[in-house]
Amino acid sequence: MSESSLIPHQIQDHVATITISIPPANTWTAASLNNLKSLVDELNANRDVYALVITGQGEKFFSAGADLNVFAGGDKESACLMSRAFGEAFEALSQFRGVSIAAINGYAMGGGLEVALACDIRIAESHAVLALPEAKVGLLPCAGGTQNLTALVGEGWAKRIILCGEQVSAQQALQIKLVEEVVGKGQALGAASKLAKQVANQSPSSVAACKTLIQNNRGHFVSHGLVKERELFIQLFDTEDQAEGVNAFLEKRPPQWKNR
Repeated sequence: MSESSLIPHQIQDHVATITISIPPANTWTAASLNNLKSLVDELNANRDVYALVITGQGEKFFSAGADLNVFAGGDKESACLMSRAFGEAFEALSQFRGVSIAAINGYAMGGGLEVALACDIRIAESHAVLALPEAKVGLLPCAGGTQNLTALVGEGWAKRIILCGEQVSAQQALQIKLVEEVVGKGQALGAASKLAKQVANQSPSSVAACKTLIQNNRGHFVSHGLVKERELFIQLFDTEDQAEGVNAFLEKRPPQWKNR
């Protein structure tokens, strides 16, 4: 278990499980965001970690977003520091080399939904409610929400959720492809952990390269991605895992990945 009381984590079977543990509603503070960034950087450097799962403490909230008390005074310097902390933490999560899965076990509001959007895959419990309500309090999503939500659900639903303040149920989120799976109450963490463990069957080097290519469309044309595919394919031959994977298949045995 991590020494941090804000973002505890544990590692088992190549999977890091991170818990947002900030009572009563798992609201983000600058300290917890900085801790998340440091933790993701630490996990990125740990070659034995292939996937991570992030969930919220308790049964009601995945995360209710930012602590609005930080913005009550209208101080621009505090807003600047907080927006930077949000951006750096969630961008670090988005750039995690392995697979990241959000186990949404309750309300995911504002920055709580944005941390889920920064993950590769989202699994929501049936009672979960998702929203980006920042405009209702004179703010806007500043941690990737406008960009990542639009990439997932398209402009129409992004505008309904952000501009009209529409809250989305778990089943609605599944229909509009905001989440990839809906499970019963109390089952998100188990489902996410099971999926995360499947990543250990893949070459970590291949997973990292494929993730880079899949996310290419966020900032580049398809033509760039096609060239990058061939480049990263050849680069895999500099890894030990490439030879291990092919030879294990030919020898009809499970591969022993080294992530190098």
